[in-house]
This record gives sequence, structure tokens and C-alpha cells, in this order.
Amino acid sequence: MGSGGNSSELWLSALLLFLLQAVGGSALLHAGASDLPLVINTWAFRKATEAAWSTLQAGGSELDAVEKGCGQCEIEQCDGSVGYGGSPDEHGETTLDAMIMDGNTMEVGAVADLRRIKNAIGVARKVIQHTGHTLLVGESATMFAESMGFPSEDLTTQKSLSIYLKWLNRSCQPNFWKNVTPDASKSCGPYKQTEDFRREGKNILEKTVHVHNHDTIGMIVIGQNGSIAAGTSTNGAVHKIQGRVGDSPIAGAGAYADSTAGAAAATGDGDVMMRFLPSYQAVEYMRTGMEPTVACQKVISRIRKYTPFFFGAVICANTSGSYGAACNKVPGFTQFHFMASNPTLRQPSEQIVDCI
Repeated sequence: MGSGGNSSELWLSALLLFLLQAVGGSALLHAGASDLPLVINTWAFRKATEAAWSTLQAGGSELDAVEKGCGQCEIEQCDGSVGYGGSPDEHGETTLDAMIMDGNTMEVGAVADLRRIKNAIGVARKVIQHTGHTLLVGESATMFAESMGFPSEDLTTQKSLSIYLKWLNRSCQPNFWKNVTPDASKSCGPYKQTEDFRREGKNILEKTVHVHNHDTIGMIVIGQNGSIAAGTSTNGAVHKIQGRVGDSPIAGAGAYADSTAGAAAATGDGDVMMRFLPSYQAVEYMRTGMEPTVACQKVISRIRKYTPFFFGAVICANTSGSYGAACNKVPGFTQFHFMASNPTLRQPSEQIVDCI
């Protein structure tokens, strides 16, 4: 009787274990299968994520989704750091940078220092579709945009004008000049180079940079079939010297996509980050099998060796739909918020990582 009872209990235990394994295995398979499609983007720009996800669900391509997602931020002027009416340069003008990359063909379209055109990511897409080039800049990029049917509009708003006037009233502080006369820390210029370069001047903005001075929307989209696209859009650094171009429109710096390995996008101090091609480097790390979070952390650590107090973050995703992010910990910036959407999450969800 006792042994029979034990046998029954063992049989029931074995059956229960088998059922749990079967259910667990199904859950794991389902989770793996539902990681795609995927949309992730820098910062808590939820409506941008929703726009990209809706585009995919409506049958749009990965490039369509990136264009719509980044374009939504241009319309909404996300954090004042994307689109018109933000980040006036030292002459009070808002200019835009954007890029979009096809991870299947490795084609890139980009614009930089784009003037009087609101839809920068749309113009970048036209560079792929209608030219044999990769990057168009300045007034010539504007002429191209107009030839493609984009309307010419004033990008200045009351808000951006107010930011500019307050800056002028502070004797143009802070700014990006160094090794010039008159002293850039006390006056507006115009500046000329100093004859004595024995002591390297310090970038005034390094002491006072605010997180929102260097925001960008960077977006990665991976379709159900594994095709990958990435893109960026920004109005750059506030009070920048005219003609300055940051990392956002540079392939491998602002973003990078390769459907055989993954994609990454960066945000932060573009003048520092573009020197290290963090997006390209992260994708190459993932190509070796490295997990996305670790790949992001490694590129952040690499930059930090040279510039310990830089402001920046990177998002990464591999071909299976796994994703992660990393950021450099500095005063006032200890966590990085980004958005993700896939079938498992059910809706665009804000993600948070602690900076390293």
C-alpha cells in the first residue's frame, strides 16, 4: 500500500513536471517568436514610437516606420531638441540634421545644417530615393529639398527667439568658442584666433551643459522578416557655431543598421560621440554574438576612457529582436529613458536603465 502510494505520487510528479516543461517550452518559443517586429527609440518620445509601430502594423516598410517615427518628433518638436523652433545657433537660426539607413542595402540618406525645411528625415529619405549621394548639407540641401517638393518655412518661433535673446543678454554665455580674442567667456565677439596656443582653452559649455542641449531622436525598426532600418533627427546643440554638424546625420555615429547583425543609435554630446562611431562599433560587437546591452555598455566605456564626463547614451538591438541600452553616468544624468514596442510588450513601453 505504501509503495503503491509512492508510485502514484511519483507518477503524478513526473506528469506535472512534463506538463510544466511543455507549457514553459511553449512560452519560451512564443516569447522568442514574438520579439519581432520591434521599434525602439531614444528618450521617452512615446508618440514617435506609436507612429512607427502603427506604420508597421499598416503594412509599411521598416524605412517607412523610421521616417514616420522620427517625423512625428519633428512635428511635436520633442523636448525642443528635434524639429523647428529649437536650439537656435549663435546667430539665432534653427537648422536641422537627420539621417536614415537601410540595413538590407546599406544605403544611407542624410542632411545636415538644413535650413528652412521642417521635415528633415523626409528629405534624408529622398536622398536615398532620388540621388546617388549619401549626405547633403547647408543651403544646397535646402535647394534639393525644395526641388523634391518640400515647402520652405521659417523655423524660428517665439520660443527659439526668446532663448536666443536671453543668451545675447548673458553676453553669449555659454558658447563653444576657445582660444580666441576677445575672451569668449565674457563677450559675444566677433572672435579672432589668439596668437598664443601654449595653453589649450577649455570649452565653456563643458561646465554648464544641460541634458536637453544635446537630445536627438534615434530610432531602430526591425521587421517581422528581420529587415532593419535606423534613423535620427535633431536640431543640434543650442548656441552652436553656425555650420556645426554633430553625430546625428553621420552613418556609424548617430545611427547604424545592418540586417545581418543589428542596429544602434546614439544620443548626447555629438561633438564627442561622433569621434568614436559608437553605433557602428556596437553593431560590430553584436555581430560577434555579444548581447545588445553589453554592446551598448562597451561603447560607452570606450568613449569614457578619453572623455570621462561626457553626456551620452546608446540603444542597441540584434537580429533576433533583443534590445538594450547604456548611458554614461554624470551629475544630473544617472538614468536613461527610452521607448520599446514589440508584440510581447503589447504597447509602446518606457524603459529605464541605470547609467554606468
